[in-house]
Amino acid sequence: VQLQACGGGLVQAGGSLRLSCAASGRTFSSDAMGWFRQAPGKEREFVATISWNGGNLYYADSVKGRFTVSRDNAKNTGYLQMNSLKPEDTAVYYCVAGSSTGRIRTRPDYWGQGTLVTVSS
Repeated sequence: VQLQACGGGLVQAGGSLRLSCAASGRTFSSDAMGWFRQAPGKEREFVATISWNGGNLYYADSVKGRFTVSRDNAKNTGYLQMNSLKPEDTAVYYCVAGSSTGRIRTRPDYWGQGTLVTVSS
């Protein structure tokens, strides 16, 4: 599956952004999908994941209550709504897909290119 993320940009602290991830190349609706991020000088980390039917959602503790992952299988697109952004959320965000949410959290099968989110203080 090919994944194309977009929606990154520059936003002030406290603001919001919505990232989108367009999937192609296979049946996206049967895959779990999610998001990772990598901040400057840091390792890549898990952010959020959603099961194929939207029934199971998991978030990193650092984004719980602020970020919401969702998907529209009819459009082969996943989303990450980011609210109450903080400077420490600054990172390149990657869209990922895999066979399950558990797989997503540990070792995603597919990675898209990243989109940069910069949160100014």
